[in-house]
Amino acid sequence: MHHLDHLYRVAFYLTKNEEDARDCVQETCARALSAKDQFTPGSNLKAWLTRILYNFFYDAYTRGKRWVASEDLSDATDPKKSFLDTLPADNPGPEARVLEWELGRRVSEALKKIPEEFRAPIVLVDMGDFSYQEAAEILDCPIGTVRSRLSRGRRLLQNLLSSYLSRRADSR
Repeated sequence: MHHLDHLYRVAFYLTKNEEDARDCVQETCARALSAKDQFTPGSNLKAWLTRILYNFFYDAYTRGKRWVASEDLSDATDPKKSFLDTLPADNPGPEARVLEWELGRRVSEALKKIPEEFRAPIVLVDMGDFSYQEAAEILDCPIGTVRSRLSRGRRLLQNLLSSYLSRRADSR
């Protein structure tokens, strides 16, 4: 239960869809329970669960070629309500909320355009707070591969967001 928020956040950035993210987390929990004997007590539970989630995502969406349609982050019941509106805030003003929503939307759109091999390290290291070593274990690749994919992914993300960020800086 302690890691559900983290699992949902990772699943959401992988699937790009709230419902599919919930399904991934649910399947991850079911698989973790059925494989609980494989977990080594004292090891990193968060990394183990994230690895199960990533494996499920990879199997279900990448190998099966069942791609999820890219949808915006708006709430189906209220098109003006974004995913960021559901997160707790430090009582920002209306302008700050609009700018935060817009930036979140732009980052999500840019992440959707990045190939999965570069998106996964960004989600794990930059958004999931995993170390490079933990990300390497989750992605089942050498730590150097994680570093290079993270670097390339960040550059791709920077290129996709550079025009938006430079316009924002110019307007200040």
